[in-house]
Amino acid sequence: MNTRSNIQQTHSPIDNSVYVERHLASSEEINYTLQKSVAAQVNWRQVDIKERAEICHKMVDFFIANEDEIANELCWMMGRPIQYARGEVAGLAERARYMIDAADAALANIQVPDKPGFKRYIKREALGTAFVVAPWNYPYLTAINAIMPAIMAGNSVVLKHSAQTPLCAEQLFHAFQKAGLPDGIFQYLHLSHADTESVIKDSRVNYVAFTGSVAGGAMVERASSGRFIGVGLELGGKDPAYVRGDADVDNAVETCIDGAFFNSGQSCCGIERIYVDSSIFDEFLRKSVDIVKGYRLGRSDDEKTTLGPVVKASAAEFVRDQVKDAVSKGAIPHINADDFPMDEVGSTYLAPQLLTNVNHQMRVMTEESFGPVVGIMKVDSDEEAISLMNDSEFGLTASVFTQDIDTAVMIGEQLETGTFFVNRCDYLDPALAWTGVKNSGRGCTLSALGYESLTRPKSFHIKVSQ
Repeated sequence: MNTRSNIQQTHSPIDNSVYVERHLASSEEINYTLQKSVAAQVNWRQVDIKERAEICHKMVDFFIANEDEIANELCWMMGRPIQYARGEVAGLAERARYMIDAADAALANIQVPDKPGFKRYIKREALGTAFVVAPWNYPYLTAINAIMPAIMAGNSVVLKHSAQTPLCAEQLFHAFQKAGLPDGIFQYLHLSHADTESVIKDSRVNYVAFTGSVAGGAMVERASSGRFIGVGLELGGKDPAYVRGDADVDNAVETCIDGAFFNSGQSCCGIERIYVDSSIFDEFLRKSVDIVKGYRLGRSDDEKTTLGPVVKASAAEFVRDQVKDAVSKGAIPHINADDFPMDEVGSTYLAPQLLTNVNHQMRVMTEESFGPVVGIMKVDSDEEAISLMNDSEFGLTASVFTQDIDTAVMIGEQLETGTFFVNRCDYLDPALAWTGVKNSGRGCTLSALGYESLTRPKSFHIKVSQ
């Protein structure tokens, strides 16, 4: 993304061409949008939940109907291979419909035990305007996690999408518009970083949902400081997988490698560290190398591509530097970049890499890579694996592969993580709370709990006539 004066340019990782140009919102446009949001929400919060649900389900219908156009835009804006891009449409539908259907129970009044002469209950009320700041890597899935429950709870929403994926905001807006959502309840703004910070500070914003970097999350906390509003932060991860000696090796290999390299490794909850029991380490490594060598690196608009470009050349160089650092400290690379002809220094095309003989003195095992590389480390016990998995500033997800479910759960109880998987990884179940610990952020989206941060409790304590 390049910004000159008030023009925002989105360069495609496919060929570095300018794919989208948009005007950044002026101060007048920002003010008008926030005023409109506040005014519209006064009426929307009075609308029956069933009516809200009907409109929101229609929105999903219209969104799905535009699947091909959405997939093509994703392919060009952020480099998702076209054969996988349609999957994000299905993912949005799953999450959105779950949260719509969960609203009735999640927003119901909380009844308390009877007390003679009194009527008592707790109501969940909408906050007002929610400001959602969404990233480029899973641009619809991350955004809908906050947008749909916010609207279903009776709030209005202003969306600021990544400069890399501005068309996502527009696609969501058009789908809500077609569904008949009242004007002003869902709006978007294309904003500079400075204006994004100003909106967070604005008294008309009552909640901020941010997905992005740790540095970005720190900015959100600074900007909202002193206003006593809710802030939800999802800030990334360095997610580990542990493959025990009794695991189904074929399933573990297939799942871990897909979890590490899907979307070119550009996933907050992707697998970035793998710890394998020494008894099966060689078999796991051999089968992993075979899978990775089968990837086809290429343009994301090519139907045959299975590994697309990373989002920008600087991201590719960051991963290359991590690999160089690891190799200089004794790591062993198992993939020859020459086998992936499009890999070229200075470009967005980056060959995948598997590293062994790694340790936690190497950046690749501690820094978030957000690219197609993973370190695989040999361990000799559950205790060693647990210690290494917890040795991170992040804590978004963690996975264990084993046939002993009871032991897996025992391990999971000791891991510092928001979501714990057994025999799978890199997946969000909308029925479960999506949350993180440590530098992976704070707050919760999805599940019935996802409604709590988007509403405030209000107690009714009524003395009835005697």
